[in-house]
Amino acid sequence: MEKQEGRAAAAVRLDVPWYEALSPDWGEWGGTDSSAAPAAQGPDSRGATETADIYAEVRRSAAFQEVRGRYRRFVIPASLAFLGWYVAYVVAATAAPGLMARPVAGAVNVAMVAGLGQFLSTFLLTWAYARHARLHRDRAALELRWAVFDRRTRGAEGDAR
Repeated sequence: MEKQEGRAAAAVRLDVPWYEALSPDWGEWGGTDSSAAPAAQGPDSRGATETADIYAEVRRSAAFQEVRGRYRRFVIPASLAFLGWYVAYVVAATAAPGLMARPVAGAVNVAMVAGLGQFLSTFLLTWAYARHARLHRDRAALELRWAVFDRRTRGAEGDAR
């Protein structure tokens, strides 16, 4: 990434191949069909349509569905487990104050241990997520990104000829 200072700092450009290759409907829930997308105006309308078609095809591809499936198979159970652990702590703190006030060691009670466990579990979950992403999703997502970039550059070279 280039670093610039001064008035031109707003014009900083990331040097990544997919930076300008984002789909026009990137991030919309449910996605939009490229035929349902509004027609682009201007001289780049053909390129924008081709880009939207490429991304629509990528969203339907088995590789993309596999990456999203791996993400969901980790995130949904982990989120539910963490939410359950948090709710159990809150419920125990309000419904069983005697249990939470029980001393563990000296002035340290069950509530303090469980509260520190909340912090520890947050860090452990963050570590587990990063490890899961690195081992199970990052390489496939990067390969998919480069395949899209290759398709876009081949399409642009075909237009230039």
